Amino acid sequence: MAPKVLVSDKLSETAVQIFRDRGIEVDFEPSLGKDKDKLAEVIGKYDGLAIRSATKVTAKLLEKADNLKVIGRAGIGVDNVDINDASSKGVIVMNTPFGNSITTAEHAIAMMFAVARQIPEASASTHAGKWEKSKFMGVELTGKTLGVIGAGNIGSIVIARALGLRMKVIAYDPFLSEERADELGCRKVELDELYAQADFITFHVPLTDKTRNIMSREAIAKLKPGVRVINCARGGLVDEEALAEALKEGRVAGAAFDVFAEEPATENPLFNLPNVVVTPHLGAATTEAQENVALQVAEQMADYLLTGAVSNALNTPSVTAEEAKVMGPWLKLAEHLGSFIGQMTDEPIEAINILYDGAVAEMNLNALNGAVVAGMMQAANPDLNMVSAPIVAKERGIEISRTTQEQTGVFEAYIKVTMKTAERQRSVAGTVFSDGKPRFIQIKGINIDAEVGEHMLYSTNEDRAGIIGTLGRVLGENGVNIANFTLGRAEKGKDAIALLYVDEAVSPDVVGTLTSTGVFNAVRPLRFRI
Repeated sequence: MAPKVLVSDKLSETAVQIFRDRGIEVDFEPSLGKDKDKLAEVIGKYDGLAIRSATKVTAKLLEKADNLKVIGRAGIGVDNVDINDASSKGVIVMNTPFGNSITTAEHAIAMMFAVARQIPEASASTHAGKWEKSKFMGVELTGKTLGVIGAGNIGSIVIARALGLRMKVIAYDPFLSEERADELGCRKVELDELYAQADFITFHVPLTDKTRNIMSREAIAKLKPGVRVINCARGGLVDEEALAEALKEGRVAGAAFDVFAEEPATENPLFNLPNVVVTPHLGAATTEAQENVALQVAEQMADYLLTGAVSNALNTPSVTAEEAKVMGPWLKLAEHLGSFIGQMTDEPIEAINILYDGAVAEMNLNALNGAVVAGMMQAANPDLNMVSAPIVAKERGIEISRTTQEQTGVFEAYIKVTMKTAERQRSVAGTVFSDGKPRFIQIKGINIDAEVGEHMLYSTNEDRAGIIGTLGRVLGENGVNIANFTLGRAEKGKDAIALLYVDEAVSPDVVGTLTSTGVFNAVRPLRFRI
């Protein structure tokens, strides 16, 4: 029986025809994406679901998707898909990470021009027959300093366009190396310096725990007077209410927003301000971009349903069916090791080396490398996967190398990841036990045996009495239950670590309480995709 795909959002007819031409039965129902009840009624009949942003793939919908094998998102953002529940159901989630990069970058540049020259207000005034030429005094972009927050795929395109406009460009990105900044033609700076120097600021980062409210009320107070702020990335990056106040007071000269904390945005603190340009999330809304991502997602889904080939998957590696049987647990371990490095490292990563010891050295090392890099990069950008993460890492100047060796120790095989920054070197190693579960076996050269859980807490300290009691007491007082507790030390009285597997995320307040005890060198909550 031929696979069956439902297209529940607007996709081009050419993309729909790709499914038909490859022998896949397809139902094109673009209105179903907004009718969650009707979608839940019919989803059980389909092997694949092709969507844009209107369809919300929730845990409740996935409960009804008994036959679903793949979800294809025409675009990069998957905020509308519950990836964890899809994974638990064995449903692959694919996106098209680079199909709308140019379009989104161009929209940011267009918004910058619009707010610099007050084009929307001038257009409305002229349409009204007023001819208020002296009212709309703009500013030039030439010679101005553009601050780019996020120098990845889209941000780098914006940088290139801005340099063509003879702007000076400074960039903040934790993963941006000095070498990559030189290649792009921008100057790498810290966030506070960018806020203080930029005449225009544009965002090109995903919405994560680290980037949420990155332009907070406190940050807005640090902005250069007369700055103009552009956000075509994700809502929630900016404190919109605080920015509106700064605009009204004249401390910020203008803003141009395509995305908002709440969407669809029918009301917002930025609306109806004379020095603000707003558009309804049009970053990817060009004919070329819509066609590109639609064709790409149709090809990817058809390949998977017909041959088992996996491309641009967010929750599974790109490996053959034969390899997946053996490599599955090792791929998960590789991702966990990379994720540990990514979550523990705040400064730019210059290089990583991945050591494969024993039997694992004979496996598909490209896939394992991709899993490590994806885990590492996902700390800053959850949308990245095994295909796109290595590309982004290369763009940011991160040197990736691998080493293989025959079995050297008690384990039949293990993987060790060593990360280097300008200031430090960090390593973590792990293996897969006979039960198929990944384990951390070494951190900072200290041997441990730690099961990997979704929520974990890592701490370092000088080896001394009372550490276990302090951790247990503080977590217990705050209702955090410990599932597993692992300790290790270099030697008596020297460096020691603790890695706890807990039932729920450890809040910043609890981390603050632990830090305030003065007995820890570092306390870091971690989260892993299980």
